[in-house]
Amino acid sequence: MNAPLGGIWLWLPLLLTWLTPEVSSSWWYMRATGGSSRVMCDNVPGLVSRQRQLCHRHPDVMRAIGLGVAEWTAECQHQFRQHRWNCNTLDRDHSLFGRVLLRSSRESAFVYAVSSAGVVFAITRACSQGELKSCSCDPKKKGTAKDSKGNFDWGGCSDNIDYGIKFARAFVDAKERKGKDARALMNLHNNRAGRKAVKRFLKQECKCHGVSGSCTLRTCWLAMADFRKTGDYLWRKYNGAIQVVMNQDGTGFTVANKRFKKPTKNDLVYFENSPDYCIRDREAGSPGTAGRVCNLTSRGMDSCEVMCCGRGYDTSRVTRMTKCECKFHWCCAVRCQDCVEALDVHTCKAPKSADWAAPT
Repeated sequence: MNAPLGGIWLWLPLLLTWLTPEVSSSWWYMRATGGSSRVMCDNVPGLVSRQRQLCHRHPDVMRAIGLGVAEWTAECQHQFRQHRWNCNTLDRDHSLFGRVLLRSSRESAFVYAVSSAGVVFAITRACSQGELKSCSCDPKKKGTAKDSKGNFDWGGCSDNIDYGIKFARAFVDAKERKGKDARALMNLHNNRAGRKAVKRFLKQECKCHGVSGSCTLRTCWLAMADFRKTGDYLWRKYNGAIQVVMNQDGTGFTVANKRFKKPTKNDLVYFENSPDYCIRDREAGSPGTAGRVCNLTSRGMDSCEVMCCGRGYDTSRVTRMTKCECKFHWCCAVRCQDCVEALDVHTCKAPKSADWAAPT
């Protein structure tokens, strides 16, 4: 339990700073202490007792979670790639995404949901790959079962998503369950929506056995879909996120606008409207869009008009090396020429005052 985990503890703080936005020095602290799991679990600020207990008991799970951070962070950046706020991480900030998560906005709702989903995905995958002592393949998927195509035998290794969800709920939600305020309830709701999204795309895969590949016999197992499906689904939920207010007794939500339906367990919820993210603003956690590449021909969020917030854009001519005049040669190769291509790149102008909107 006290064995060093090596460089993986350099990844884990990124997740922990999301779980505990007030953490200010865990990245450097973990590096300085050399990576002992007990030292880490005892001394990382911001963890509640339940999280420390799980950290002590399951350092291999912490390692799996740490490895998954890069995956769900990249998914967040993919989904927001054409938007003013693009889910960029802030190396020098006290948390992974900076002060943007301190606001109870739609962006916070998405980040909490996709992070929670990423934890489930990482743990479940590690179970199936035999990397964790506390779980393996789904033990319930044994014997014979039946679907629309007939009988089949459970075989292979079904992803143990129930374990992934259970551990993620225990670890990720532990801090929120200590609080009774509105933001804690919002985070718990969106965490759950993220976990449910991963399970939504659990699919049955089968292999046929029989003469000439006939399906006289089938062996099937359950497997998670690629994480991109979860990300795409949560992105749709982000676009349809529901603004809520606390109910009178402080135990749940009610819609802020009575014309909208009550949120389900699959929906994302938020309290505060988002800033426009046009200019750099420390208080809002907005890096601004100055210098961002925009699409001159687009009519969407990545258009120069929208991305640059009406400030205009600069155009520069750049060259790049591309493959061209490709020909197929028998047999079996494709040979191309190296060609130099010139193209225009459009980047958003900075506002007239390049200073931060809020004082330092």
